[in-house]
Amino acid sequence: MYGLGTIINTAAIVVGGILGMLFGKLISERHRDTLCKACGVSVLFIGTAGALKGMLSVGEGGKLMSGGDLLIVACLALGALIGELINIEGGFERFGGWLKKKTGNSKDGSFIDGFLNASFTVCIGAMAIVGSINDGIYGDYTILLTKSILDFIIIMIMAASLGKGTVFSAIPVALLQGGVTLLSRLILPIMTEGALHNLSVVGNVLIFCVGINLVWGKKIRVANLLPAVILAVAAAFLPFELF
Repeated sequence: MYGLGTIINTAAIVVGGILGMLFGKLISERHRDTLCKACGVSVLFIGTAGALKGMLSVGEGGKLMSGGDLLIVACLALGALIGELINIEGGFERFGGWLKKKTGNSKDGSFIDGFLNASFTVCIGAMAIVGSINDGIYGDYTILLTKSILDFIIIMIMAASLGKGTVFSAIPVALLQGGVTLLSRLILPIMTEGALHNLSVVGNVLIFCVGINLVWGKKIRVANLLPAVILAVAAAFLPFELF
């Protein structure tokens, strides 16, 4: 069944969020704050590991080499400029505010932050794109099944500290991955090995930024950096390398 991977992933986020909220009610505010920071540190390391995996390579004689500095700087700088001009973060916040009211959570002060941080953590990354393409073309949802397990754990921990807003991160996941699955045959020629490599590196840097917000409070408008991911894919088709 085509699209089954996205259905499983969406369900895993909802179930993980509900279990996390139930668990979160059993612990004090101090414990929830510590849990949130622990989750933030975990996300920092996930983003760091993903980015370094794409940036580091072993050269001749076992010498460790690095690259991608120019790619990251160029994509983030231009992406931030585009994102700030469009104000993507404002759009996400308005959508989060609308969800907050429609779901009867107007008094929940952490709803929007929970929605934003959870959405960016589970939406940004090569697994979502590659898994959705495989699901759409071959009906192979193996990658999305693996992602579902990871998202289940991450959202459960986030929900315990950030509350109900995290559950609604299932909406952008369903829209993004479902859309990629539907358009998979059109997207496939664009997602070359180089494009996926660039997407993974820059996407993991954005995940790192989400971790910063979880640990130290909102310091970075991550949504306004999202154009950097598109630019990273486009950079793979330049006549010269940024890597």
